Amino acid sequence: MPRHSAGFDPGMSAPLSVLDLASVAEGATNASALADTIALARIADELGYGRFWVAEHHGMPGVASSSPAVLIGAIAAATSRIRVGSGGVMLPNHSSLVIAEQFGTLVALHGDRIDLGLGRAPGTDPITTSAVRRGHTAESVDDFPDQVIELLAYFGTIPPLEGGQGGRIVAVPGAGDAPQLWLLGSSDFSARLAGMMGLPFAFAHHFAGGRNTPIAFDAYRRSFSPSVVLSEPHAMVAVATIVADSDADARRLMLPNALSMIRLRSGRPGRTPTMEQAEAHVWTDAENAYLDERIGTQAIGSLATVRSRIDGLTDATGADEVIVVPQGPDLATRTRTLRELAAD
Repeated sequence: MPRHSAGFDPGMSAPLSVLDLASVAEGATNASALADTIALARIADELGYGRFWVAEHHGMPGVASSSPAVLIGAIAAATSRIRVGSGGVMLPNHSSLVIAEQFGTLVALHGDRIDLGLGRAPGTDPITTSAVRRGHTAESVDDFPDQVIELLAYFGTIPPLEGGQGGRIVAVPGAGDAPQLWLLGSSDFSARLAGMMGLPFAFAHHFAGGRNTPIAFDAYRRSFSPSVVLSEPHAMVAVATIVADSDADARRLMLPNALSMIRLRSGRPGRTPTMEQAEAHVWTDAENAYLDERIGTQAIGSLATVRSRIDGLTDATGADEVIVVPQGPDLATRTRTLRELAAD
């Protein structure tokens, strides 16, 4: 298994990586959104960030990353040094064998640069989930650990369980071509599971931030058991990030992402509003309260504010790495965030 620490430390309390959501803005196309993601990955590679991850979503007009393995292959081909992976693949949507073959292929093509972050949420609404899984009933919480164990066996990381598919079927590519495997989560359930399985853990503070964040990290460390993958705990925290000239300007740049999230939570998913659309929106008191609460828990503001928020988050969680999730209405805003954070 490759080393787990990645990234660089530009005066921060932990190495930095990048999670990009391949956002599709109003008036843009899926092609332009994916091109922006690949362009941002090249910039992250040049600047020295440790990882560049993309996440699986389905049926969301504002997110173009429905096929992580395909996108990871394109990003890995367009970069030279940075680790590339999923944050994450929603494993219950797939056969463990297919994921082993996909990511085994990526490792065979790109070597020790591939990460496989696994989540247990569907990444979409129930109707779309049914279509993704061809009408199969949703797995129980007990199925996800079994799938992870099966996947590790396909990669050859652990011996197959007696009678398990990992012993009867060989993943080609896959067996002997293991990516760096992480468990992802937004709750203490996932944290405890990652700890008990001895796997690295990444927490989705960027959408589940709050009092539960340090609780999840504590649960991970308390439940950790050494494994063939890790001898000691290793964890990463994801945080939404915008670096701007001032805290007020960062708040303004956050408007499109916040409005998009508000609409999604209201059952009205769509493409990310433009800056003009977000500023023209008549914000209710409740919507402004949501925006302010979100800014207060994330790393959004001037460079000094963002650095302070990231350092505070790592102090509170003890995270070994931080993965920033650049926000903003366009590629230029996301690029500026990465460049400012990478500057000495």
